[in-house]
Amino acid sequence: MNHSIIVEFPLRGEWQSPNTPGTKIPSHGTNRFGTRYAYDFIQVDWNRPGWPAYRSSLPQYLITGLPLKDYYCWGQEIYAPCDGIVVKAEDHYEERERTNLLGDLKNAYQNAKHFDPSMGDPRTVAGNYIIIEHSTKIYAALCHLQQESIQVTEGQLVKKGDLLGRVGHSGNSFGPHLHFQLMDNRDISKAKGLPCAFEKYEVYREGKWQEVEAGIPTSKDRIRFGGKVILLIE
Repeated sequence: MNHSIIVEFPLRGEWQSPNTPGTKIPSHGTNRFGTRYAYDFIQVDWNRPGWPAYRSSLPQYLITGLPLKDYYCWGQEIYAPCDGIVVKAEDHYEERERTNLLGDLKNAYQNAKHFDPSMGDPRTVAGNYIIIEHSTKIYAALCHLQQESIQVTEGQLVKKGDLLGRVGHSGNSFGPHLHFQLMDNRDISKAKGLPCAFEKYEVYREGKWQEVEAGIPTSKDRIRFGGKVILLIE
């Protein structure tokens, strides 16, 4: 993508991006809610077939659903990707205690087809979320945060790398993950997505970690930021 805005990676440790503009645009299949160039980030077990994001088995995930604590990334810390001022910090939206494939699919369909931003609560889609005004007409949105985890308030100045909150499963979410995007308006319902790349991170290729600068990860990339791996496999 040409003219990408460069920001710092908002997480620490190893991650994978199942939805990324490095693989397809629009990355989420729609331009609504400023998502054209949005990323989703999860942690996975790279040693298990299919790279599952949870400790349990596939049948358990499909049939009974899983408690949030079974997901590797749930509760991981989220950091400010840029300097700026917090213009939205919406917390207290309840997380579902378990993932449920059919229920989450129904929730996603209803939000995609029927959500009316003029009448509905944006947290129905974004969950607990933070919006940072980085500069004129450049806003960073971090969505689906863990309930009661947000560490900043509206009007607060933040610096790149400041702790913002934790990865959760609030709003329109199939499982704990961080949804991250840049956009041209503080109002998610009106915003257009802006292309974004990450200042630096590492990719695991041919048996070793290789540094990437101003990069856009693909859905197949095993990436990390901050050096030390924090993913714990049990």
